Amino acid sequence: MSQIIPTAEPFFFPGSGKNAKIGCLVQHGFTGTPKEVRWLGEHLNKKGYTVCGMRLAGHATRPADMIRTRYTDWLASVEDGYHFLNSSCEQIFLLGLSMGGVLSLTLASRLNVRGVVAMSTPSQLPAAARFKALIPLSKLVPYKSKGKGDLGHTWFDQEAWKQHVAYPKNPVRCIAELNSLLGEMRASLPQVRVPALLIASRDDHYIFENSLDFIYDTLGSADKQKIWVQGGGHVITEDATRQVVFQAAAEFVERVSRA
Repeated sequence: MSQIIPTAEPFFFPGSGKNAKIGCLVQHGFTGTPKEVRWLGEHLNKKGYTVCGMRLAGHATRPADMIRTRYTDWLASVEDGYHFLNSSCEQIFLLGLSMGGVLSLTLASRLNVRGVVAMSTPSQLPAAARFKALIPLSKLVPYKSKGKGDLGHTWFDQEAWKQHVAYPKNPVRCIAELNSLLGEMRASLPQVRVPALLIASRDDHYIFENSLDFIYDTLGSADKQKIWVQGGGHVITEDATRQVVFQAAAEFVERVSRA
């Protein structure tokens, strides 16, 4: 019997035609699953691109599995996907949602990629989440609520919310790991030289509003673009904003891959 939550499995879609040698690694976020970027992957694959959606270490099984992981394990998961695609593709694009965007931007400074798309990506955590005693505290309080009330109240598309799969609570130990990862990303941003597309929602209340602008201003890329969307929450690859996001990402990959 599989340990992975049903419908939350990693995926691979072989490409076709002129775009088959262009690989897109689409990455989910913190406590999320590959399912939250699967629709994006399907959209890109319809354009002929080869697409891979990795499952980050400790995700899509049970929260206790995530507690044992470190941010270096999450980076390694994405790097595994990169090398998997690189075995059959001539160009690789990294596309990530939320922490997936953090991982993608960080690795865009280290790996030979053609471009990067970061969606709903934070630049830092709130001060409470950066508390130095978070790791010892996690031994007493292993999980933290994701927010007040119904977790789906921030979603504009309620039908999309019903099919969304993620852990219901945040492992406190992993919040500390995410904070460390964000430090790695901020240090890496000036070294990112490849074309970059940043997408964020005006209605995203999970990350600092200035995150997109901070990342954009800090990026070392000469070719960089930022897009704001409205009418969708944090998970812009599943919420009502998804078609705008899919089109923008596909147009970016098309333009940069042909340059």
